[in-house]
Amino acid sequence: MKMTFDFNNPTRILFGKGKLNELSNQPMPGKKALLLMSCGKSARISGAYGRTLEQLEKAGVETAEFAKVMENPLKDMIMEGAAFARENGCDFIVALGGGAVLDSAVAISAMASNDGDLWDYVNGGTGKGKPLANPGLPIVAITLTAGTGSEVNCWGVISNPETNEKIGFGDPALTPVLAVVDPELMITVPSEYTAYQGFDALFHNTEVMMSNGVNILSEAIALSAIENIAAYLPRAVKNGADIEAREHVAYGSTMAGITMQLTSTTAQHSMEHAMSAYHHNLPHGAGLIMISKAFAEFFIGKHACDAQFVKMARAMGNKNADKPEDFITALVKLQEDCGVSDLKMSDYGIKKDEFMTLAVNARETMGGLFLANPCPMSDAECAAVFEKSYR
Repeated sequence: MKMTFDFNNPTRILFGKGKLNELSNQPMPGKKALLLMSCGKSARISGAYGRTLEQLEKAGVETAEFAKVMENPLKDMIMEGAAFARENGCDFIVALGGGAVLDSAVAISAMASNDGDLWDYVNGGTGKGKPLANPGLPIVAITLTAGTGSEVNCWGVISNPETNEKIGFGDPALTPVLAVVDPELMITVPSEYTAYQGFDALFHNTEVMMSNGVNILSEAIALSAIENIAAYLPRAVKNGADIEAREHVAYGSTMAGITMQLTSTTAQHSMEHAMSAYHHNLPHGAGLIMISKAFAEFFIGKHACDAQFVKMARAMGNKNADKPEDFITALVKLQEDCGVSDLKMSDYGIKKDEFMTLAVNARETMGGLFLANPCPMSDAECAAVFEKSYR
């Protein structure tokens, strides 16, 4: 266990039921906000839209709305949003939405104050990896889902359909200055997406536990988050209005945003990003669920981090767990309890002859996460995980 870590998070976190009501009491980082939202109606349905506008008005903040964010955000939308922010004189961003909106905020923040194209600054794949010349617009993040943890970190994952790339982009300077995590805003999320998002949060934490960079602090946070998600996600899926369940799952998601800054996730995320880079209709959490069992079994077969799997199995409710396979049992049961154990790659257009293409893409675009694996994984072994997961 590593006893060293480097942690700096400038985000003030307002966490808990009703915390959105305190937004107007917080110092705002500007006078006119780009109000960034999805192209759907979730913010209005949940009441978050009206409540946020009311709070911003109380704080004396003007807004300009840009509601074009889609699932698996696209580069062209990012560039359009950045141009909109400049044209409307916005000096900060209020990101109101789920993971796609929060991810987009990071990229729009950067491109609103820097020249060129987003891919000029992306590291990996065909990205040019240039450093940002100017600081981005400050971000206030109001999350409407419990999944990505992006409200407290500086990363966003953006797709470039021209190159079939889906790559994480970020910079510490783009970390939100304020995050509001109010479970009241999550009760209208459909059960299917509650499950997908909850498992995304779970895997952020399980991958930290599996990572070769796990340390004493990241492990403690991750285990706490895993315990809360495993215990309460089935309840949140069954009854979205169960505010206690929503609170505990939201906690697990936000803690993942913190622990990912202390320790990287693994190639499981690279692999799913390759899947949805080629198949944009695939929800990120659903893709992670599809490959999760085979991915963990690969490292169990290598005895790469047996003790970590036992710790996770215990956190997921099996207090007597004593072998790494107990984690698989707990994982499968949780997927069954949440109604997502029968997801099929084929339902999203993925074909068997794509496995090596996906494996190569995962390494070329987000190869850094392969370096965090507890032992090496070749392209052929990566493709084999896809094959084993296929239905």
